Amino acid sequence: MKTVIMAILALSAGTALAGVAHSDTPIGIAGPMSGTFSVFGEQMKAGAEQAVEDINAAGGVLGDMLVLEIGDDACDPKQAVAVANQMAGRDIAMMAGHMCSGSSIPASDVYSDAAIIQISPASTNPRFTDERPGRGIMRVVGRDDQQGLIAGAFLADNFADRKIAIVHDNTTYGKGLADETRKSLNQTGINEVLYETYAPGEEDYSSLVSKLKAANIDVLYVGGYHTEAGLIKLQMVDQTMDTVLVSGDALVTREYWSITGDAGNGTLMTFTPDPRKDPIAAPVVERLEEAGRTTEGFSLFTYAAIQAWAQAAERAGTLDHDPVVTELETGSFDTILGELDFDDKGDVNLPGYVFYEWKNGDYDYH
Repeated sequence: MKTVIMAILALSAGTALAGVAHSDTPIGIAGPMSGTFSVFGEQMKAGAEQAVEDINAAGGVLGDMLVLEIGDDACDPKQAVAVANQMAGRDIAMMAGHMCSGSSIPASDVYSDAAIIQISPASTNPRFTDERPGRGIMRVVGRDDQQGLIAGAFLADNFADRKIAIVHDNTTYGKGLADETRKSLNQTGINEVLYETYAPGEEDYSSLVSKLKAANIDVLYVGGYHTEAGLIKLQMVDQTMDTVLVSGDALVTREYWSITGDAGNGTLMTFTPDPRKDPIAAPVVERLEEAGRTTEGFSLFTYAAIQAWAQAAERAGTLDHDPVVTELETGSFDTILGELDFDDKGDVNLPGYVFYEWKNGDYDYH
């Protein structure tokens, strides 16, 4: 009889444990894991992997362990839509992506239709939230009209008596940022000498540089990515130009310096206040470094996007789309970027943009 009772108790205990067994909840990140902009995909992957590890170590979300699904959109809009459909098929609970605005905007239609929350850590074009297809499309990074406002005012304050040119790569991000900067500059009564486009992905921008040199351009604002900006800067120096290059947050990678070398000294760029310098982020930065993961650029923003969603899900007591979105819309969240909340468009309320300067292989506050 004692043996039978012990067997029944063991079976009961096993049944009870099975009733509280953890299950897996898939979440996604998507960005340029390959191609020209893969450095930014690496940043996103680093932040997402660390966030998932840390959240799971603390018990997961509503008792479920998070599983990270990674999508490669190569910053291509069509590929981004394909990735979004794949993620919807995998029934992810949230998407911490995409990186490029030109990818995030079309992909957001898929996520909205599939009732998947999308929080971008890097897409800055205003259209991403101004024209969002539904609730639950958000970002934890600023907007190009905020970034352009700061950049245009900076150009006017510091280079009012210099010849300024503005160029862009005609991408959603690059053109949007250049146009917002141009608008801000022009509102001060200062007009650029040249406004030009360039083709991304080229290796030789000498014709553009020669045009800038002929116009005696003192300051060049580049709306685009670090690869082309680095080549343009290097080729300006090769043509003995001391033109100051100014750009945006796509230069927050040491790959820029790997292109320019010492020619990159003095390059200026806008980005948010560096979260790595905030004591709140120090433990996460340390864990990232110990794991050999990058802390640059958008890594901590990706971490924060997942943090905010996880806290909202815990408060909602469910992973269902609408209750979690309601929490995101009405709550504030403690993240490694500091305390943040979202406005009625899905834009984040965080400190705005500041200027950085590249010096001797690294960037710091200007």
